[in-house]
Amino acid sequence: MDALRKSVIAGSWYPGNPSVLRRDIEGFLNLVPDTEIAGEVVAIIAPHAGYIYSGQIAAYAYKRICGNNYDAVIVVGPSHRVAFPGVSIFGSGGYETPLGIVPVDEELARQIKKNSKLVSDIPAAHVQEHSLEIQLPFLQYVLGNFSFVPLVMGDQGADACQDLARAIYAAVQGRKILIVGSSDLSHFHSYNEASSLDSVALRHLKDSDAAGLLSSLENGTTEACGGGPMAVAMLVASMMGATEARVLKYANSGDITGDKSSVVGYAAAVYCQ
Repeated sequence: MDALRKSVIAGSWYPGNPSVLRRDIEGFLNLVPDTEIAGEVVAIIAPHAGYIYSGQIAAYAYKRICGNNYDAVIVVGPSHRVAFPGVSIFGSGGYETPLGIVPVDEELARQIKKNSKLVSDIPAAHVQEHSLEIQLPFLQYVLGNFSFVPLVMGDQGADACQDLARAIYAAVQGRKILIVGSSDLSHFHSYNEASSLDSVALRHLKDSDAAGLLSSLENGTTEACGGGPMAVAMLVASMMGATEARVLKYANSGDITGDKSSVVGYAAAVYCQ
């Protein structure tokens, strides 16, 4: 394998022992009620905090795709540690987790890069970034073997979101693809303030309103560290003909820890065609 991105958060953000990791994910999924969703899931939004905080919320989205088959998965996350323009793609090799190596779909990566002047190879953007890796064990558990394209957004502005969404949509024609938008919501507000801020984002997610979400993020009426990835997921889903949007679960860290003085918000949503 050309390039192998080793795990940097196994053993801290989620269990490093494969058996414990599988057990924890299974436990999260078992606590999610069975609900009927019409259509085929083409995009999900899931949080990216440590599993003890947001794993149960993420499970609401991942249970909806359990056992599905996709030609490839595209995971889009924000950059937390490295500032750079545009979008960084990890175009070859794979990502490793305790559950094994997830190979990059190199042809799909090439097509996405070819379709956008904003997408380039910036290896440093992936080395310490957790927002993509945190999604992979869930994907490995519910899908089994799959290939993917990792994308880290350094620019989350509206123009960048539209450009990336168009590049992805053009590249996936004729293929069955899942888009994963990785994001947490508001950060470090009181429980009630966080709930108010997050209600705005949840409304946009429910309405599949990417433009509204990005506008609310810009004017400060809501917050999300991965607003761009969420918008891209919604935009691509809409381009792919998704007609149903559903927010499956919302909670914040205060619901888990009991400390409601300073919390982080989490949501799980799906988009179906």
